[in-house]
Amino acid sequence: MAKPKLTHVDDQGRVHMVDVSDKAETERVAVARATLRCKKATRDAIVGGTLKKGEAMATAKVAAILAAKRTGELIPLCHPLPLTDVQVVLTPVAAGIAIEAMAKTVGRTGVEMEAMVACSVAGLVLYDMAKAAERGMVLDQVRLVEKRGGKSGHWRRAGERSSARRATHALGVAGGR
Repeated sequence: MAKPKLTHVDDQGRVHMVDVSDKAETERVAVARATLRCKKATRDAIVGGTLKKGEAMATAKVAAILAAKRTGELIPLCHPLPLTDVQVVLTPVAAGIAIEAMAKTVGRTGVEMEAMVACSVAGLVLYDMAKAAERGMVLDQVRLVEKRGGKSGHWRRAGERSSARRATHALGVAGGR
């Protein structure tokens, strides 16, 4: 059985950035999710803005957007992308804080990594700002939920839908939630 061709490895086995110059420019959208698992008291302090370090929710959203914009600097083989939109939704849930990020561009390569980096950084900022209240928090289940655009088209993880209204609209999913 022949080995599959790896896109980030050349014929000599050296790692390289994929040349995307022949790909068509299309609108590309990705939605990712993560969960910061914490105790109810910690969640309530995060949501209520009563942490010693200050307003965690707004800080996490801004940090997530900035991180999405710098994904090409953080992930070695990612192309730097001109993002046209990044949305971050932080929602209190029984287990802690649900994190959802949507990244969008018009370009030759997808924005899956930008959405997942945004989720990761939002969770890390929340952890950093709340660690004095609870060291045992866990950033969990960082995953791609949905993507659209490019040659592979539309993909959605089974059993999950975008909950952010703008992300749903951006993905062109009829009927919203």
